[in-house]
Amino acid sequence: VENIVRHLRMGKSPYQAAMEAADEIGLAVIATTFTLIAVFLPTAFMSGIAGRFFKQFGWTAALAVFASLVVARLLTPMMAAYIMKPLTDQEKEPRWLERYMRASAWCLRHRVLTVAGALVFFVASIALIPLLPSGFIPADDNVQTQVNLELPPGAKLADTLAAVAQAAERLQRVGHIESIYTAIGGGSAGADPFAGAGAGDPRKATLTLHLAPRGERPLKQAIEQQLRAALDDLPGVRVKIGLGGSNDKYVLALASEDPQALATAAQAVERDIRTIAGIGGVSSTASLVRPEIAVRPDFARAADLGVTSSAIAETLRVATVGDYDQYLPKLNLAQRQVPIVVRLQDAGREDLSVLERLAVPGSKGPVRLGEVATLEVAGGPAVISRYDRSRNVNFEIELGARGLGEVTDAVKNLPSVRGLPGSVRLIDVGDAEMMGELFASFGLAMLTGVVCIYIVLVLLFKDFLQPVTILMALPLSLGGAFVGLLIAGKSFSMPSLIGLIMLMGIATKNSILLVEYAIVARRGNDGSNGLPVAAPMSRWDALLDACHKRARPIIMTTLAMGAGMMPIALALGSADMSFRSPMAVAVIGGLITSTILSLLVVPAVFTYVDDFAQWFQRVVMRRKPQAAGGAHPPPPAAPAAPTAPASHTPL
Repeated sequence: VENIVRHLRMGKSPYQAAMEAADEIGLAVIATTFTLIAVFLPTAFMSGIAGRFFKQFGWTAALAVFASLVVARLLTPMMAAYIMKPLTDQEKEPRWLERYMRASAWCLRHRVLTVAGALVFFVASIALIPLLPSGFIPADDNVQTQVNLELPPGAKLADTLAAVAQAAERLQRVGHIESIYTAIGGGSAGADPFAGAGAGDPRKATLTLHLAPRGERPLKQAIEQQLRAALDDLPGVRVKIGLGGSNDKYVLALASEDPQALATAAQAVERDIRTIAGIGGVSSTASLVRPEIAVRPDFARAADLGVTSSAIAETLRVATVGDYDQYLPKLNLAQRQVPIVVRLQDAGREDLSVLERLAVPGSKGPVRLGEVATLEVAGGPAVISRYDRSRNVNFEIELGARGLGEVTDAVKNLPSVRGLPGSVRLIDVGDAEMMGELFASFGLAMLTGVVCIYIVLVLLFKDFLQPVTILMALPLSLGGAFVGLLIAGKSFSMPSLIGLIMLMGIATKNSILLVEYAIVARRGNDGSNGLPVAAPMSRWDALLDACHKRARPIIMTTLAMGAGMMPIALALGSADMSFRSPMAVAVIGGLITSTILSLLVVPAVFTYVDDFAQWFQRVVMRRKPQAAGGAHPPPPAAPAAPTAPASHTPL
């Protein structure tokens, strides 16, 4: 539309302006469209958990961009030809454009300083990456959070009820909590995708807190810090705070085939982890030891009496927990059946003398359990978990006020972790594992996107070198994105990477508009294609004319994109913008730097690439006649490019 308005100001009719303007930027529109598709589509084929997030994004963005090509080439010119009116008034050139033209001319005259400054900016951008907090998904600000209570092994349901009541009373004093839903044992509210499902345990309870609406309370992370302080001295209870899957914990696993080495290493690692400042609670499955009754059969005596170890186990199971449901007798009522469980009283299950008198079936008749086995009170692990068939110990570390990447690096640098024995290996699971997959997949997707962009540009421009000029704009967008994330305090995570992918397409689009117009202006037009006749320009004049005529649409698209992203970056509205906000911040920051630097640096890079192309052509054209042995006359020399005006330094 901007190009059509420019042609209307030349005195053309709306129909003529629409036709000529659409044909003038036809190649640029097609190039930008397929470049954006080449950027977005590879992300749809990313692997792992990250690929599940990017699959819909890649296909949706690619198809939407292709649809915009159809609109821009067909619908927009048609509507402009019949809706827009002729323009007769002369537009006064804005001041910002005059200043930009002076700046672009200075950058062309001092192209060494311009390119060197761009390189320094790129290196400084890369240096900002270690300063950014990293993670898989940003911590959310939902209206729900959870408090998980775990009592020592052997605790009764009454003990759990008392601890829940005491914890709920303390939580109510924190404020900003509208309701508390409590589930004890097998009940649950919310889900942790990395926590294995198990049977109900009466010593565990989950309190789901419904917080006040956003805007009437602090961030959820600040409230969770207050909850930790309120429950820090709750006696005899292990407390974990946070809703599973909300990027609020780091899960570390130690695996080994040697249980003793694993237990020793786990104790040392847990002791060192608790010394890390700024984190929340730390829980380990290695510390869960519960009291149990150990039964050690006397196999020689049992063989004499015809008693098997399975018969001993069946007798104890039926006496302590009851038989399986399918074997239980049923009480028939009018509408249902009630299973009848027969087992020992709680006091009898704790008395070893009662258990020793249980009758165990044998081939020679029933035998007292005490005659074929020894019973004693012992301790054992409450849970034995395995990872890749190896026994493992899991550590759940609440991130607190620190980022996932920061806590991961701190844990990896602990002396006990760096000095693990050879039989114990360290495994990242959960968000840390997916964060590694995300960065690896994203790097491959970006590399694939750059290669696809280059191939598309080579096919459209029929040139191998000028697409390099267009790709030079990609590094210029990184610095603004990183600075924006650093100023806003956002993490370098999945939404930030989505923003970088969007920046790749936008930065490439700006370069295409500049480079394509400069190439067309240098080539000129003889009128055979139906467009107005135009004399070829020198490289200097072509670049300045491209800067003059393409600065406005480039800045217009930048402002439109930035205005659309601003409400998301500022997290305006009632919805939770914690996931989208880093993406918008990265896009806005990258847009600012990529637009400014592209308008100034790309013309200077164009001259270097063009000089290399002319040098390469001279060398090749000089060697071709020598290789042919003089059999054919040498091709005519290419006309020398017009030199720059005397007032300027030749490029």
